Amino acid sequence: MDFSRLQTASKVTDEWKYPQGAPNRTGMLQVDSGPDHTLYWEEYGALHGEPVMFLHGGPGGACAPVMSRFFDPKRYRVILFDQRGCGKSAPTVASHGPAVALQKNDTDHLVADINRLRDALGITGRMHVFGGSWGSTLALVYAIRHPEHVASLILRGIFLGTREDLLYMYQGNAAVFDKTPYALSEPGAYVTYPDEWKAFVEVIPPEKRGDVMGAYKAIFDGRPTAEADKQAQLRAALAWSVWEGAISNMIPEQGDPGKFGEADFALCFAQIEAHFFARDLFLEPDYIARNVDKIAGLPIHIVHGRFDQVCPLTQASRLVEALAGVGVKPETYVLTNAGHSAMEGQTVIALTAIMDGLGKI
Repeated sequence: MDFSRLQTASKVTDEWKYPQGAPNRTGMLQVDSGPDHTLYWEEYGALHGEPVMFLHGGPGGACAPVMSRFFDPKRYRVILFDQRGCGKSAPTVASHGPAVALQKNDTDHLVADINRLRDALGITGRMHVFGGSWGSTLALVYAIRHPEHVASLILRGIFLGTREDLLYMYQGNAAVFDKTPYALSEPGAYVTYPDEWKAFVEVIPPEKRGDVMGAYKAIFDGRPTAEADKQAQLRAALAWSVWEGAISNMIPEQGDPGKFGEADFALCFAQIEAHFFARDLFLEPDYIARNVDKIAGLPIHIVHGRFDQVCPLTQASRLVEALAGVGVKPETYVLTNAGHSAMEGQTVIALTAIMDGLGKI
């Protein structure tokens, strides 16, 4: 049988409109002390163009140069930066451990960091705020608190971070997995990715699978000294990271977890996510939905993959409904034939088209 015509990946290939450019400038900005949190940033595009603040996902992810390609380099001045504790910022979980890197690492501090970076880079007027996944959460919280700084919100893969959203991704049928691994007992991403789910769940002993996130957090909270314990913690971080990386794409690339399978990235990503998720993202319940009136005057553009299993489409639906409750519709609401990742071809096309079509600041 000839299977050569089957689609084997959904990641972006030749859908990019703009070439990969080199950064105009890079730098490190100290934003706090005790510990000395310092953010790594890069600037792309037009030196005096309309500023775009790019907010990466996770929490605990990092930026990469490819993220500058959504934007016309002749029009936009694009700021990429790694949030506290991850990427090239310092200290990281991988370099200094969670006891240091997770201090003063919460949503309030991340919002304040955006303003510190704005000031340091001389951005005095409004800017476009572009965020996906956790970046969409952070963008919404930032806009709610500082609407005067926002020209437009461009949001991809809406993440509201409620308990039910997290259970969908991390709990699923784990409580009964050892006896009925294919039981569709609860909603969850495991339904679409059973093999990847098996690898994620089996890190946790059966008696602790009633709270998978809590069990992983307990592993991450350990301070291992023996090499075997360090390896067990790394194995858990890799399992957490690879699970999310795999289900981020509608069609995962078999055998290639990419950055999600790298030890340093996984340690930062998994432990920062677990840190934020255990504390409900450091937000009051339904914080975003209850405060959308504060962004009612802003142009809001939403792109969401119809087949997203990290942040299911219902999260975008809930945001749109909350906006409707204050008499607002998104200026753009596009559902792509894609999964969660910003690097899926259909989502790249949609996000680039939105940026091309924005009114001038």
